[in-house]
Formats: sequence, C-alpha cells, structure tokens
Amino acid sequence: MVVDFAPAWSPLSPASAEFLVRVFCKSVEDDGGVLVKVDAVQPAPSGPLAVRVHSAVGTVVVLWQGTSEAVGREHYVEWTVDEDIAWMVNAWPSASGVSELQEDCDRIVLRGQLSLFEDGGVVLDVGGTQILFDLGDPPLPEGADGSWVEVRVAREHVTVWPVEV
Repeated sequence: MVVDFAPAWSPLSPASAEFLVRVFCKSVEDDGGVLVKVDAVQPAPSGPLAVRVHSAVGTVVVLWQGTSEAVGREHYVEWTVDEDIAWMVNAWPSASGVSELQEDCDRIVLRGQLSLFEDGGVVLDVGGTQILFDLGDPPLPEGADGSWVEVRVAREHVTVWPVEV
C-alpha cells in the first residue's frame, strides 16, 4: 500500500530548528509528520523495532520508535537521520530532480533537494518532508543550496517516530 507522503503541517522555522539542534546536541528532523504505512520486519527483544515504511516516494526498512502494537497501520511520522552529510563521502549530486527513498544493501538512499542555513545546518527535502542534517567533512561545495542530491546513510541511523496530528 502506498500512501500520501505530504507534510501534515508546516515545518519549524529555520531559527526554531537551529534552537532544537543546539538544545538537544544532535541532528533532529521536523517535517511536521508524513503519513506512511508501517509493517513489521523483525521482532526486537530490546531497542527499536525494524519496520518497512511504505510512502509515495519509496519503501525502506528503518528503525521504529513507536509501540509494537502500532505497527501494521498507517501513521504520521517524522524522520531522523543520525549521520552527518559529507560531500562525496555519503552525498553526491543527483541528475534526477525527483524525490526518492530506496535501499541499497545496508544503506538507505534519500534523494531530495538541499537547503542550507547560515549556521551550517542542512535540510534535505524528500517528497515534501524535511530532514535536518549536520554538515560533515568535507563540507558541501559552493552552489549546493537548492541542488538535488542523493544521501546514502546506514540503515541503523534512520529512525521514524510516530506523531499525533
């Protein structure tokens, strides 16, 4: 089942997102939540459950931060990626201007459009959801703002969190 991947409400302002990153000292994401279908992949004796998330821009297996009873239904979710963007290490220019989520072995590929903040924060818009990243080394090149890129991150660094709308 493929469902709408559009934001449920507007994202935080860049200033608010920057404040959250500084307060919590980690990458956070605020897209306001997107509606996806969540299916169980494997039971987890402890820690987050791995789930398959079906969206209009692709299907991937990621970590779930909701209850196990909530799996198997549609949810509004927020995406968190706990990995920095490092140019030509895990991020490359994309010839395609179409958002996509896909798997490549043990990596999740997120294709979207970049927005850069003056403080060094980066937002990747993937099909209407905005995922915040920190900049790694090497940094993004001049002119990267507004460009389409593919970011490849370890599956265990991608988490979805159910949100109430």
